[in-house]
Amino acid sequence: MIDLVIDQRRKDLGGFEVGRVLPYPQHRMVGPFIFLDHMGPAEFQPGFPRSVDVRPHPHVGLSTVSYLFEGEMTHRDSVGATQVIRPGEVNWMTAGRGITHSERFETLREHGGRMNGVQAWVALPVEAEETDPAFAHHGVADLPTYEAGGMWARLIAGEAFGAKSPVRTHSPLFYVHWALQPGAKAQLAADYPERAAYVAQGVVEVDGRSFREGQMLVLTPGEPVTFTAVTAATVMLLGGEPVGPRLIEWNFVASSKDRMEQAKADWRAGRMKLPDADDKEFIPLPEPAAPPNPMS
Repeated sequence: MIDLVIDQRRKDLGGFEVGRVLPYPQHRMVGPFIFLDHMGPAEFQPGFPRSVDVRPHPHVGLSTVSYLFEGEMTHRDSVGATQVIRPGEVNWMTAGRGITHSERFETLREHGGRMNGVQAWVALPVEAEETDPAFAHHGVADLPTYEAGGMWARLIAGEAFGAKSPVRTHSPLFYVHWALQPGAKAQLAADYPERAAYVAQGVVEVDGRSFREGQMLVLTPGEPVTFTAVTAATVMLLGGEPVGPRLIEWNFVASSKDRMEQAKADWRAGRMKLPDADDKEFIPLPEPAAPPNPMS
């Protein structure tokens, strides 16, 4: 029922901590999901330094999805999008052949408050790796929800539980936010070959074992799984059809070493356009670049 349990690894990104979950050495991807960070939870005081912001940086070969439980941030990118994201909304950015973007915490800097959310990367299938870059925002009202027996669910992307999200994706996948009241039971069907559940808050029980905030359960293929909330809990469900092995290095995802090297060279040489609304600074390519992770 559970093949592997992954504990988040806390990382300081310069005044802001995240819990890194994917990639994990023993299990690098779940379906097309190749990266997952739990942002926070963190409490910010008004006037915190701009160094906490994520300056403009590049991506290729993936889609990023930002989803917040608490807080607010502003996205700006090289296809012209400027979009504030708030809890329950979805920012879905497809890098394809190349995009740059920034994430700024301007409202939090002015007023203070909590930041808590999840950022994931979805590797594009080979035939879509060089697609045109694009950005889409979906408000709370756009996304299917369901509630019964102490369980509330929102379908962020893909198809699951008989519903389909309006978020445009490039391969079969599912991404779901569950909120469970104490004692509530909820079942995840075996509709996809690769599935995982990340406990973002609280404690849940699966197959007689308890799992806490910060743990991802990689689930056995072909078996439905029942979750019982020991406390009030927030669980993120994700997975889908695998898209094949991938390299991941810095902010780039690619199916070949040549494409990875080209992306690095393009950023190093300044050939990737910065966001029009945020083009005064950027994050340089780390030198020497970190060694690439093995193919997933």
